[in-house]
Amino acid sequence: MEMWINKGFSISTNKEYLDLTLIHTFLSQEAYWSKGIPKQIVKKAIENSPLCFGVYKGEVGKDAIEQVGFARVISDLATYAYLCDVFILPDYRKLGLSKWLMGIITNHSELQGARRLMLATNDAHSLYNQYGFEQVVNPELFMQKVLKNPYQQ
Repeated sequence: MEMWINKGFSISTNKEYLDLTLIHTFLSQEAYWSKGIPKQIVKKAIENSPLCFGVYKGEVGKDAIEQVGFARVISDLATYAYLCDVFILPDYRKLGLSKWLMGIITNHSELQGARRLMLATNDAHSLYNQYGFEQVVNPELFMQKVLKNPYQQ
């Protein structure tokens, strides 16, 4: 498990430190992409994602920590990766934490062999553009099957 430290904050890929209740609360109540998602689904998604990044106030393993952000990468760690569930809690925005997190993710050694790192965003294009993300060239090549959303009524 890896850890990075900067100005009283830390980022770790150790899933043991993740605050599932905090992550679920944000994703189910605040995030436009996952409103109403059950806690069990969030837990299963984290368990099955090879890279999860917790952002913490304090140093993981040393201080009492408070989770303030999160990101998850779905990947085979060889050819493809999809970045999702990225957030920094509102009280900790404008501190450079999202930029620090994106720098760590986009430079992570496990993702360097991937041909494509993708994400979808409704409102954070300017952040992701800074890390090399751009509009999909030839979006007509991509297809999707929208499945019934089992956790929204």
